[in-house]
Amino acid sequence: MEKNAKIYVAGHKGLVGSAILRNLQSKGYTNIIGRTFAELDLRNQQAVADFFAAEKPEYVILAAAKVGGIMANNVYRADFIYENLMVQNNVIHQAYVNGVKKLLFLGSTCIYPKEAPQPMKEEYLLTGPLEKTNEPYAIAKIAGIKMCESYNIQYGTNFLSVMPTNLYGPNDNFDLEKSHVLPALLRKVHLGKLLEEGNFTALAEDLGTEDGRQETGDKRRKTEDEIRSILAGIGVSSHASRVTRHDSSVTVEIWGSGTPMREFMWSEDMADACVHLMEMEDRSSVNSSFVNIGTGIEISIRDLAHLVKKIVGFRGDLLFNASKPDGTMRKVNDVSKLHSLGWQHKVDLEEGINKLYQWYLSGKFGGRQ
Repeated sequence: MEKNAKIYVAGHKGLVGSAILRNLQSKGYTNIIGRTFAELDLRNQQAVADFFAAEKPEYVILAAAKVGGIMANNVYRADFIYENLMVQNNVIHQAYVNGVKKLLFLGSTCIYPKEAPQPMKEEYLLTGPLEKTNEPYAIAKIAGIKMCESYNIQYGTNFLSVMPTNLYGPNDNFDLEKSHVLPALLRKVHLGKLLEEGNFTALAEDLGTEDGRQETGDKRRKTEDEIRSILAGIGVSSHASRVTRHDSSVTVEIWGSGTPMREFMWSEDMADACVHLMEMEDRSSVNSSFVNIGTGIEISIRDLAHLVKKIVGFRGDLLFNASKPDGTMRKVNDVSKLHSLGWQHKVDLEEGINKLYQWYLSGKFGGRQ
């Protein structure tokens, strides 16, 4: 890619897109365009067609998607399949119509079968049933992969899909119902720490933007009892009627048994891998319709929770609720293909969680999403 090439990053405000945007800027790319949801609804076929016709981007990175954790995927099943299909269908097709030189489509490792051999190789796609809790989202992403592949075969386009592992980083979503496991876990443990410290001022500030907790324009400070009730509803509670500083009676409930194994990747590492692949103009060097992106290193949810507890400085107890779903028991990417293309991750998990926690505490996100 030329440094002045027009690059459209779809979803440039989100976790993935913002990381890619920053990476491109750091490497000297000067003609990057993006549109917020208010400016361009990618579900709208005509709006997307008009945008591509007017802007004529040379390169497209499709990072826009409706994403969420196990709870959101299971509850909002229709939304996840409909919205993701609409977004990717519109963008991929218009990239073809308008002669885009290269497109990168961001998928997810949930595309792989629930019982896929581990670590998961690219060729395991469509070899078995999917995990039920996120099946609609996975089906949408599989459709995106096959759409890119089919356009390459029929029209000779240069559309590549990448399958990132679980990502975390700046601009992450910390909503306790809709976010992925790591940011949700970090926030819950942080709230537990504030409760054991008796810091109700900080708790009120953190919970003040929680969806459905406070009416618009209501500036009244929540009472301690109201805060305790909210916290209990999300699995953060104290056994005592009143807590004192550093009271270890506080517990944080975590969904599932804690035994599933997961792989996590710092979002800025993922962005660097994506840009690395975009800069490889020779299609034969990739030799695949999609490539896994990850670290190849896994950790149990239980060990992850205790690592977060250490980093946050929470002294209470973690309670694993085995009555809640675990999801797929093991999910780690085989990243040998990515390594063969000359790229490996740089940020390890403990360093990344430390960075994420400091970013959360900084309040740069303008509220708990």
